[in-house]
Amino acid sequence: MVIITPYFSQSIYTHIINIKRHVFRTITSHLVSWKKTHRTPLLIRGARQVGKSFSVEEFGKTEFDKVISLNFDLNPGLIKIFDSRDPDSIITQIELLFRVRITKNSLLFLDEIQECPNAITSLRYFKELRPDLFVIGAGSLLEFAFTEGIRMPVGRIQFLNMFPLSFYEFMKAMGEDNLISYLNTISYSDSIPPAVHEQLLVLLRTFVILGGMPEVIVSYIETKSILEASYVQDSLIETYKRDFSKYAKSSELIHLQTVFSAIPRMVSEQIKYVNIDRESRSRELKTALHLLTLARVITPVFSTDASGLPLRAKLSNRQKFIFLDIGLMQHLCGLNAEILSQKEMMQINKGNLAEQFIGQELLALEDPYISSELYFWARDKQGSSSEIDFCIARKGRIYPVEVKSGTTGRLRSLRIFIEEKKPPFGIRFWEGELSFHDDILSIPLYMAGESGRLIDEVFEAEKNHL
Repeated sequence: MVIITPYFSQSIYTHIINIKRHVFRTITSHLVSWKKTHRTPLLIRGARQVGKSFSVEEFGKTEFDKVISLNFDLNPGLIKIFDSRDPDSIITQIELLFRVRITKNSLLFLDEIQECPNAITSLRYFKELRPDLFVIGAGSLLEFAFTEGIRMPVGRIQFLNMFPLSFYEFMKAMGEDNLISYLNTISYSDSIPPAVHEQLLVLLRTFVILGGMPEVIVSYIETKSILEASYVQDSLIETYKRDFSKYAKSSELIHLQTVFSAIPRMVSEQIKYVNIDRESRSRELKTALHLLTLARVITPVFSTDASGLPLRAKLSNRQKFIFLDIGLMQHLCGLNAEILSQKEMMQINKGNLAEQFIGQELLALEDPYISSELYFWARDKQGSSSEIDFCIARKGRIYPVEVKSGTTGRLRSLRIFIEEKKPPFGIRFWEGELSFHDDILSIPLYMAGESGRLIDEVFEAEKNHL
């Protein structure tokens, strides 16, 4: 199988890409299912450098005879192909330019598709007129294309959301398949041996430093050097900064830089513009937050009343944000040395790391076909204010989630929520052991990937005890 990519200089030629290392992504299983059950064009959304192109090309290598890859950012000359809306005309031009025959077991991959609005529109016609062809589009700044008046082919494409590697994907990349299999079988009433618990905390510490950006993980696997991986993090951060000029006016760039630098240290805080920058106007900072959200560099956490579903039904104006990736977050905060030296790493930076980790895991665990949202709950009463880090909905039920940065800590807010809202039970993520006691399901941070299964187990067990 070959991946065919055109490069326009003096001539057009075929380039076969050799990928050095395969980093497993759970999104691959969704791509395989898409091939088996759908002929609807697929559009993958995600921030820059989370692995969209790599995942599609790896999927194509195993599932198709050939992948024809068009990158509109690298090769703007390809945009002219889509002046026509006729899929047959588009295919003919691609075949002539690439000197390749597109058959029914070929994958057409339109990368950085936001650079070619006509290519987005063409997905509709591929669905209607050439449903026999497999077409995937991907883009790192797609949301900006949609806000600029591009007509979305509603109902004629599928969206798939992609994020940095989850902790389980990281463990798999590190060759820890046995640990993953073990955690897959643990029941909420089981005890995890202390040695295994410590081993998992060591892996978690490494993940907190590296994060889930594929390029950083590959660097660490190849060099075993956190320092070398940190150089890649530097490069990625500069890439995001260079992107600012692609979606912001020149007058907005300084505010984007300010917010980009501020959010990593404010992850667990409700946003107050004065805490971001006292010199900027709130309107300017609000615009910067919105732009970084569209770029998927930050994700809002909305304040919900949590009185019923959907959680979005009653929102207040309060917001928190999480950063794209925990590794980039801690790197921007300069925390590498502290994480390596402190025993209870999550207590660093006022517990922000723990909340960032769980927020990032919750996004990665959601159905990728759904645009995921995060929520928290807060109550302001004199002498009785309280806040729950996250509220999640599962199988028609609302659960409060508290994230603790160590192995101790009060659960006052969780108790208040349980008393007031009457959820089935509360959830605590922490560095301690797995247990269920007194209406609190305590889950080790490294088992966030098992949280859905454990919640269902406890719910069924408690229901049977009634």
